[in-house]
Amino acid sequence: LVMILALTASLSGCSPGSGSPTVLPEAVPVKAKAGDPVIGNGSTVKLEYTLTDDKGVLLDTNKEKEPLVYTHGQGQIIPGLEKALVGLHTGDAKHVVIRPEEAYGPIRPEAVVEVPKERIPEKLHTVGAHLTAQNKDGQPMYAFVKEVKEKTVVLDTNHPLAGKTLTFDVKIVDVEAAQEKK
Repeated sequence: LVMILALTASLSGCSPGSGSPTVLPEAVPVKAKAGDPVIGNGSTVKLEYTLTDDKGVLLDTNKEKEPLVYTHGQGQIIPGLEKALVGLHTGDAKHVVIRPEEAYGPIRPEAVVEVPKERIPEKLHTVGAHLTAQNKDGQPMYAFVKEVKEKTVVLDTNHPLAGKTLTFDVKIVDVEAAQEKK
């Protein structure tokens, strides 16, 4: 079953799903200079983003903070957003709506597991508590307490954003072309 390792406040690193994004509208172009790098495989991208759910509730933003930096094509951001950014330049802005299949996947009923209470530290016997567990293969798995019963605790190992349509408003802060291999 599940062996509890430690309490965690962050659920980053959970695996994204697969499918195709819905993208609205196209990029707002900024007059790019000839030779300005575009986002493509291997480029280093710095971006500012605001993330909301399908009801417009703010989930996350990095405005007025450090930009998010990632290497394009390495699976470091969710697939739908990565696909939507291809071809953009420094200064471009884009509004992107991403279905669950291209974000954190659908909610998986099999990802809800029930474990004996004694296997969970007592301080985590609270609905909503986040924890890191280990699956039978020794891989880390993130969970939150969904329900506390008399003798068991129900854990949900779905990503907290699974099953949600996500909306990103992004602005490309900088693009560095992929480095040529010598």
